Amino acid sequence: MFGECHAHIFMDGVNYREAVQRHLHGVDDRVIRRHFKMYREKGITFVRDGGDDLGVSEKAREIAGEYGIDYRTPIFAIHRKGCYGGIVGKAYENMKEYAALVREVKAHKGDFIKIMTTGIMDFDTDGGITGEALPYAEVKEMVHIAHEEGFAVMCHTNGAGPVADLVRAGADSVEHGNYVSEETLLMMAESDIVWVPTITVVANMFGCGRFSDELLHRIYESGKKNIRRALDLGVHMALGSDAGAYLVPHGQGLLDEWRCFQECAEDEDVLKARIFEGEEKIRKKFRFF
Repeated sequence: MFGECHAHIFMDGVNYREAVQRHLHGVDDRVIRRHFKMYREKGITFVRDGGDDLGVSEKAREIAGEYGIDYRTPIFAIHRKGCYGGIVGKAYENMKEYAALVREVKAHKGDFIKIMTTGIMDFDTDGGITGEALPYAEVKEMVHIAHEEGFAVMCHTNGAGPVADLVRAGADSVEHGNYVSEETLLMMAESDIVWVPTITVVANMFGCGRFSDELLHRIYESGKKNIRRALDLGVHMALGSDAGAYLVPHGQGLLDEWRCFQECAEDEDVLKARIFEGEEKIRKKFRFF
């Protein structure tokens, strides 16, 4: 079975605020165990988390072995103050503070660094990206500092320009990566970066009534088109569902992501080989020694 390369063990796929509330006065390991059981039932033995500021993923790492799961975590994600990212991590205002947070991850024996360089898709309006992307110079310095400390870098990023900036900066994986262009895909194909599209986040909301189905289907078709092109070009890719996000259950979310990828390729055996290749890159890089 494939590994889950993008999850949030503290989220429950139903209600973010309630999920946070369960851990505000101390980590509730019953939640972690319930989610690990769901992975085990699906035969998933590798999980790369996106972090949180509640101590949940750090605790999960202690428990994962009981369920036969190889679990990796950045402990918490890092974002610029005032920008998107408070949902999963800690903020910095300057590079000195950023470097201090990287050292904090190291002190907690985090497996890698996760940075947030853009906002998310705006499902309430036109599907565009919320907020402003971080400038290239800042992203480059963030990646450099993390690499100097011996960490691989996982990047929450959307948009053609911001993803291209990651490639130029030497980042190790791009998460989500919505609205990439042909030029950006070509850059990705010539690099060693691994793309984890998490496209099932969109598909799983069809018919939920929370957002416009017309908009969701438009975003989904655009995403599938980019995945097909990325596969054709040879971009390194891996499966990650953003498990724990709204309507994306732990365990089942990865199977849903695989189904979305199956819609993007004709030869399933070739697709499997490509996905396992990308996942292997993540397994090797996203571990701190």
